[in-house]
Amino acid sequence: MFQKWIFILLISFSGFAQKKSVTRLLETYNTRSIPYISVEELRMNPDAYLILDTRNLEEFEVSHLPGALWIATLTDAEKAAAQTPEKTIVVYCSVGIRSEDFGEKLKNKTSTSILNLYGGIFAWKDAGFPILDDKGQTTERVHTFSKNWQDYLKTGIAVY
Repeated sequence: MFQKWIFILLISFSGFAQKKSVTRLLETYNTRSIPYISVEELRMNPDAYLILDTRNLEEFEVSHLPGALWIATLTDAEKAAAQTPEKTIVVYCSVGIRSEDFGEKLKNKTSTSILNLYGGIFAWKDAGFPILDDKGQTTERVHTFSKNWQDYLKTGIAVY
């Protein structure tokens, strides 16, 4: 009987001990309407892509992927795509939810192929790849959008 209660207690509290998972988050909120690209694949050949940061300007200024352009509007994204029509567009945000939404809207405006960076800047940083601040210097700081999102970042210094 005692063992049964311990088992029930362990099952009950196991949910509290689980770490937040980007995978579960993306499975819950994304539809895969914009196909994913892994951070490893993007890192192998970044020059083949037009990398668009879809986060707020404040987030971009704290840190962003090397070579990324901050995009304020769909019109800005369309203009950037028109300048490099041979490149596939990669959109990213913190983890990949906002970027999928942006990618869906952009998909309706351009014929360029669009991919969503799986796990966003968090996955990029967690893979050990460099991120840059607004001065172009390598940084450990990552804007996590809000305090609630910082648990999804496993490395670096969370800023919100």
